[in-house]
Amino acid sequence: MRLYATVAAGGFRRHATYRVATAAGVFTNTVFGFILSYTYIALWQARPGLGGYGMGDALAYVWIGQALITVCGLMGGGFEDELIERIRTGDIAVDLYRPADLQTWWFAANAGRSAYQLLGRGIVPMLFGALVFDVTLPSHLWTWPAFLLSVALGSAVSFAVWYLVALSAFWLLDGQGVLQVAWLSGLFFSGMLLPLSVFPGGLGEVARLLPWASMLQVPADVYLERYPGWGLLRAYGFQAGWAVALLATGRAVQAAATRKVVVQGG
Repeated sequence: MRLYATVAAGGFRRHATYRVATAAGVFTNTVFGFILSYTYIALWQARPGLGGYGMGDALAYVWIGQALITVCGLMGGGFEDELIERIRTGDIAVDLYRPADLQTWWFAANAGRSAYQLLGRGIVPMLFGALVFDVTLPSHLWTWPAFLLSVALGSAVSFAVWYLVALSAFWLLDGQGVLQVAWLSGLFFSGMLLPLSVFPGGLGEVARLLPWASMLQVPADVYLERYPGWGLLRAYGFQAGWAVALLATGRAVQAAATRKVVVQGG
């Protein structure tokens, strides 16, 4: 465990060195937050209570999305391009020789990245949003740690999704096509554009059952205290269930890919 803790710390420090990129990311998230906020204001003025959200809830949702866009990898996990490139060039063979599990190594590195992005790019946009707009704030102090736990579970689901996307390069060699499909799926089904509760009929029901809902919709609803009583545990169970299922699938795909590398390498 000490090894993977060191890897996680290294992932945190690695991204902490890109201070200009972090500042640019904060600026970009804040600008898009303002654009989306005014778009949501117009939409919710025309349709009050849309999706069961009040105006303050909708505005809070916007800024939570901007805070979590990199934390939960809504548009990319931040590591899949590097992993795909290592698979394409064959450098993955070096990774497989390490006395460490490949999936756990990348999971730890991504955990460090996610923690840094929460501190570096997550807090400031939410503060801007809370200062400028009348966003809903949690009414209970315990909601904050509950929200952070949900974010951590969402980040785990995100890693599992993007790890599977990266592993597809073992068979496709160029994973850019799969990356684009995953990117569009994450953008739409995470609720980044609109809360999933706004989606009509069967589309909304399906969207809320997919793993991408774990990355934004569930953490946002935890923040907005929309899971009373045992509902919070069910929300965590939903996220944890997807994390376990996808990580187990990634483990199986990794095992198949490892056999492929051994065969190709003679």
